[in-house]
Amino acid sequence: MCGIVAYTGFRSAAPLLIEGLRRLEYRGYDSAGLVTLSNGQFWLRKQAGKVSALARVTDERSVPGTVGIAHTRWATHGAPTDTNAHPHVSYDENLVLVHNGIIENHAALRARLEREGISFVSETDTEVLAHWLAWIRQQYPTESWSEVIKRAFAHVEGTFGIAILVKQAPGLVILVRRFSPLLIGLGKGEYIAASDATAIIPYTREVIHLEEDEAALLHPDFSEPEIFSLKDKIRIPQREYIEWDVAAIERGGYPHFMLKEIFEQPQALRECMRGRIRQEPLEVRLGGISSVMDKLLSASRLTLVGCGTSWHAALVGEYLIEQLARVPVEVEYASEFRYRDPVILPGDVVIGISQSGETADTLAALRMAKARNALILGITNVVGSSIPRETHAGIYIHAGPEIGVASTKAFTAQLTALTLFALHLGAARYVIDRSLHDLLIETLLGLPDLVAQTLERLNEPALHVAEQLVSATNVFYLGRGYNFPVALEGALKLKEIAYIHAEGYPAAEMKHGPIALIDKGMPVVVIALRDSLYEKVLGNIQEVRARGAKVIAIATEGDEHIRSYAEEVLYVPKVPEPLSPILAVLPLQLLAYHTAVLRGCDVDQPRNLAKSVTVE
Repeated sequence: MCGIVAYTGFRSAAPLLIEGLRRLEYRGYDSAGLVTLSNGQFWLRKQAGKVSALARVTDERSVPGTVGIAHTRWATHGAPTDTNAHPHVSYDENLVLVHNGIIENHAALRARLEREGISFVSETDTEVLAHWLAWIRQQYPTESWSEVIKRAFAHVEGTFGIAILVKQAPGLVILVRRFSPLLIGLGKGEYIAASDATAIIPYTREVIHLEEDEAALLHPDFSEPEIFSLKDKIRIPQREYIEWDVAAIERGGYPHFMLKEIFEQPQALRECMRGRIRQEPLEVRLGGISSVMDKLLSASRLTLVGCGTSWHAALVGEYLIEQLARVPVEVEYASEFRYRDPVILPGDVVIGISQSGETADTLAALRMAKARNALILGITNVVGSSIPRETHAGIYIHAGPEIGVASTKAFTAQLTALTLFALHLGAARYVIDRSLHDLLIETLLGLPDLVAQTLERLNEPALHVAEQLVSATNVFYLGRGYNFPVALEGALKLKEIAYIHAEGYPAAEMKHGPIALIDKGMPVVVIALRDSLYEKVLGNIQEVRARGAKVIAIATEGDEHIRSYAEEVLYVPKVPEPLSPILAVLPLQLLAYHTAVLRGCDVDQPRNLAKSVTVE
């Protein structure tokens, strides 16, 4: 949540910062602001609303300078107003900063500063931080900035990614990180830092990730960033290379990133499987977890943790791992797992699933499990993010950049990675039937083409069905077995981007309470594939139809029988049951997308949401 861009070099900073904010806007779009430093003066602009509002009041002539910092906000402390927008200037007007995260002891710091006669103009915890840094600087005026930063942040509790400009230090950008990502792009005579790589790759693909409790000093005259630890730890920073290019973060002719990413799923699945399936003999190989296979084989229990869409993927993973590898699996909301004092036994394995690799609750849950001596693994999309740095081993899903706030291709790539993991573990434990093992791998190899064909064929029918959902106020999504989590995911997508109240349920649970909400004409989306629970689902459909529901069925190609049970049918190809969620979710993604567009919603930047939840 929130996006930070910082630049120092030879270019005009303001246009670069605006463009960087546009690329980071999916991280927060309540307000935006920037500041440059030129001729000993701060040039500040900030506006409530989206980056486009900031761009209208910003140009190179009115905001000069070749060094600057910028921010796009997802509000935590204080409403999204001009005053609360970042950057924030210190009381002595010698320092300005932007901040991603939450300062947990801001009230105590504020009270201390107020006793010193310092007043505040905003409601934010960030303004407290600006004044605190300036006050510490005044107490130690002869110390270096690295020592001042260490002193100041020794008293700061919470999470932060911070960029700072100092009036008396032209050309200098100071970065500080704890629990909130920052990476530094390395150019020739310039540095560009940001919350993630999307703002950096137009200028360089060579980066250094700041680690926890690290800070950096950037200046065009420095041959390398001056990186230091807030806790005096020693580390040799490693340069890394970003593989993907600018085209991956452009819409490429699509009206929205979400639609583009829905149609990128075939390639995302191919990339997820690339190099991981051996043909002779037919088997899965996962190099990212090879170093911990002995511990995985001896594990008596796996716990999968995640949030939102990643939690839904974990639920499918539970079915996959228990069926194919015969290991007990528990699935936990990461936010609840870390706070309920869970029992973690010797030999337990905890696997965190996160598209960004920065999800605060998931990362904290993994750290807690690690501190209790569990083996911790990560399934993530973003190379070099915090989760793969924190875990003992893991699997990258290689879905490519996902800009749309509502996750689509990351979900199906997570399901693919979990399937590969379950197959690999099941084979290594000698518990999976060989014919099923081979059938699933062979089907996986053909799945990208099936996904592509399904999306092309379903796009128009999904639009037709969406026209009937536009005026709905409530929608139920029902599924059973492997496709109960898919029902949850379909409901989440409709809520996220179309702002329609939707709930997912196991189909058999409707009669235990929720069926009381069914009234005449209420849409009920039912995943009714020709699988082991098909006849049971038909019975559940009859139960809701008897109460007047209008049924939209997701069915298996060739199933004409289902038409007598549903007003609308969207068909997906027949695949083995463990792989069916990857196909069953496709019409639900399209249905949510088209419904949102028809309702005039901002599909890529839905209200109150941000892409990467890096705060609690």
